[in-house]
Amino acid sequence: MTWLTLLNKGGPYLAVLAIVGGIAFGGWTARGWHEDSKELERQKATADAITAALQSDSKIAAAVEEKLSGLKANQTVIDRGVTREVIKPVYRNVCLPGAGVGLLNAAALNDASQLPAEPDGDLSGDTADPE
Repeated sequence: MTWLTLLNKGGPYLAVLAIVGGIAFGGWTARGWHEDSKELERQKATADAITAALQSDSKIAAAVEEKLSGLKANQTVIDRGVTREVIKPVYRNVCLPGAGVGLLNAAALNDASQLPAEPDGDLSGDTADPE
Protein backbone atom coordinates (compact mmCIF):
# COMPACT_ATOMS: atom_id res chain seq x y z
CA MET A 1 0.00 0.00 0.00
CA THR A 2 1.22 3.40 -0.84
CA TRP A 3 0.40 6.73 0.67
CA LEU A 4 -1.86 7.57 -2.22
CA THR A 5 -4.11 4.57 -1.65
CA LEU A 6 -4.29 5.29 2.10
CA LEU A 7 -5.21 8.90 1.34
CA ASN A 8 -7.90 7.81 -1.09
CA LYS A 9 -9.42 5.41 1.46
CA GLY A 10 -9.18 7.76 4.49
CA GLY A 11 -9.50 11.11 2.70
CA PRO A 12 -13.10 11.86 3.67
CA TYR A 13 -12.38 10.87 7.27
CA LEU A 14 -9.35 13.12 7.39
CA ALA A 15 -11.37 16.03 6.00
CA VAL A 16 -14.07 15.56 8.63
CA LEU A 17 -11.41 15.25 11.34
CA ALA A 18 -9.72 18.46 10.14
CA ILE A 19 -13.04 20.34 10.12
CA VAL A 20 -13.93 19.14 13.65
CA GLY A 21 -10.44 20.03 14.88
CA GLY A 22 -10.68 23.50 13.31
CA ILE A 23 -14.08 24.11 14.92
CA ALA A 24 -12.76 22.97 18.32
CA PHE A 25 -9.68 25.16 18.06
CA GLY A 26 -11.77 28.14 16.91
CA GLY A 27 -14.20 27.67 19.81
CA TRP A 28 -11.39 27.40 22.31
CA THR A 29 -9.76 30.57 20.94
CA ALA A 30 -13.07 32.49 20.95
CA ARG A 31 -13.75 31.43 24.56
CA GLY A 32 -10.30 32.70 25.60
CA TRP A 33 -10.98 36.04 23.90
CA HIS A 34 -14.35 36.28 25.66
CA GLU A 35 -12.88 35.52 29.10
CA ASP A 36 -10.09 38.03 28.51
CA SER A 37 -12.58 40.74 27.55
CA LYS A 38 -14.61 40.07 30.72
CA GLU A 39 -11.44 40.29 32.85
CA LEU A 40 -10.51 43.56 31.14
CA GLU A 41 -13.99 44.96 31.89
CA ARG A 42 -13.59 44.02 35.57
CA GLN A 43 -10.18 45.68 35.73
CA LYS A 44 -11.48 48.85 34.10
CA ALA A 45 -14.46 48.97 36.48
CA THR A 46 -12.14 48.55 39.48
CA ALA A 47 -9.80 51.28 38.22
CA ASP A 48 -12.77 53.61 37.62
CA ALA A 49 -14.09 52.95 41.15
CA ILE A 50 -10.67 53.68 42.65
CA THR A 51 -10.35 56.89 40.63
CA ALA A 52 -13.84 58.02 41.70
CA ALA A 53 -13.06 57.31 45.36
CA LEU A 54 -9.79 59.25 45.16
CA GLN A 55 -11.52 62.21 43.53
CA SER A 56 -14.22 62.18 46.22
CA ASP A 57 -11.60 62.02 48.97
CA SER A 58 -9.66 64.85 47.33
CA LYS A 59 -12.77 67.04 47.29
CA ILE A 60 -13.43 66.30 50.96
CA ALA A 61 -9.80 66.99 51.87
CA ALA A 62 -9.87 70.28 49.96
CA ALA A 63 -13.04 71.35 51.80
CA VAL A 64 -11.55 70.44 55.18
CA GLU A 65 -8.31 72.25 54.34
CA GLU A 66 -10.26 75.35 53.31
CA LYS A 67 -12.21 75.35 56.59
CA LEU A 68 -9.07 74.75 58.63
CA SER A 69 -7.27 77.64 56.96
CA GLY A 70 -10.03 80.00 58.13
CA LEU A 71 -9.73 78.99 61.79
CA LYS A 72 -7.66 80.98 64.22
CA ALA A 73 -5.11 79.23 66.38
CA ASN A 74 -6.73 79.73 69.77
CA GLN A 75 -6.29 76.27 71.18
CA THR A 76 -3.41 75.28 73.37
CA VAL A 77 -1.37 72.31 72.28
CA ILE A 78 -0.75 69.87 75.08
CA ASP A 79 2.44 67.93 74.66
CA ARG A 80 2.35 64.66 76.49
CA GLY A 81 5.68 62.98 76.51
CA VAL A 82 6.30 59.36 77.32
CA THR A 83 7.50 58.82 80.88
CA ARG A 84 9.74 55.85 81.45
CA GLU A 85 10.26 54.57 84.91
CA VAL A 86 13.83 53.66 85.73
CA ILE A 87 13.65 49.97 86.50
CA LYS A 88 17.01 48.26 86.24
CA PRO A 89 18.49 45.46 88.28
CA VAL A 90 21.14 47.87 89.58
CA TYR A 91 18.46 50.03 91.19
CA ARG A 92 16.28 47.14 92.37
CA ASN A 93 19.05 45.37 94.23
CA VAL A 94 19.14 47.85 97.14
CA CYS A 95 21.84 49.97 95.55
CA LEU A 96 19.59 52.98 95.93
CA PRO A 97 16.83 53.56 98.45
CA GLY A 98 13.32 54.43 97.25
CA ALA A 99 14.08 58.15 97.47
CA GLY A 100 17.09 57.66 95.19
CA VAL A 101 14.96 56.00 92.51
CA GLY A 102 12.48 58.87 92.88
CA LEU A 103 15.29 61.37 92.29
CA LEU A 104 16.36 59.49 89.16
CA ASN A 105 12.78 59.49 87.83
CA ALA A 106 12.44 63.22 88.60
CA ALA A 107 15.70 63.88 86.75
CA ALA A 108 14.44 61.86 83.77
CA LEU A 109 11.26 63.98 83.71
CA ASN A 110 13.17 67.26 84.21
CA ASP A 111 10.95 67.87 87.22
CA ALA A 112 12.84 70.28 89.46
CA SER A 113 10.09 70.40 92.10
CA GLN A 114 11.11 67.01 93.51
CA LEU A 115 14.82 67.68 93.48
CA PRO A 116 16.32 69.05 96.75
CA ALA A 117 17.36 72.69 96.66
CA GLU A 118 19.85 72.45 99.55
CA PRO A 119 22.57 69.86 100.15
CA ASP A 120 22.04 67.41 103.01
CA GLY A 121 25.10 68.34 105.01
CA ASP A 122 28.01 70.72 105.19
CA LEU A 123 30.53 70.68 102.43
CA SER A 124 34.05 69.59 103.20
CA GLY A 125 36.55 72.32 104.09
CA ASP A 126 38.74 71.85 101.02
CA THR A 127 36.27 73.23 98.49
CA ALA A 128 37.31 75.94 96.04
CA ASP A 129 36.44 79.55 96.72
CA PRO A 130 33.62 80.59 94.38
CA GLU A 131 35.02 84.11 93.99
